[in-house]
Amino acid sequence: MAKSYKPAASRPLLFLTAGLLWTLVGLWLCTLAIGWLRAPGVEKWYHYALVGSALGIAAYLTVFAQIAKKNIKRLKGLPDKSCFFAFQAWHSYLVIVFMIALGLVLRHSTIPRHWLAVVYLTIGGALLGASFHYYGRLHETGDNEGGKINIQ
Repeated sequence: MAKSYKPAASRPLLFLTAGLLWTLVGLWLCTLAIGWLRAPGVEKWYHYALVGSALGIAAYLTVFAQIAKKNIKRLKGLPDKSCFFAFQAWHSYLVIVFMIALGLVLRHSTIPRHWLAVVYLTIGGALLGASFHYYGRLHETGDNEGGKINIQ
């Protein structure tokens, strides 16, 4: 009988993976937005950047920090050797697919890029800020491994 393979990961690796994913996506969205704002013909780009940044801080404080904290609490309740893909709750994968699809629709819409940049800075900044909640948890394990990051 064939043995099934479940990619097991330590809790610190789950925290690190979630943090890195949120950081990288946040940086990518912000980079796209800044590129759109710095394009020739965009007047007073810094106004859009300021609005997007302010909204990003507000979104971080009101929504994304709470989402990260809720996910951290869920991860802390898992056994230390859990499935690698548990760094996000299963229903969150549906939200991710929806957000990717929405991003594609928005990028191919007729909405001016400088307005899309505000949305991208909002989401990207909030993700980036919330990602740091995960890094502070890298030392937390359910056993005495002392925060070793490993995958089996």
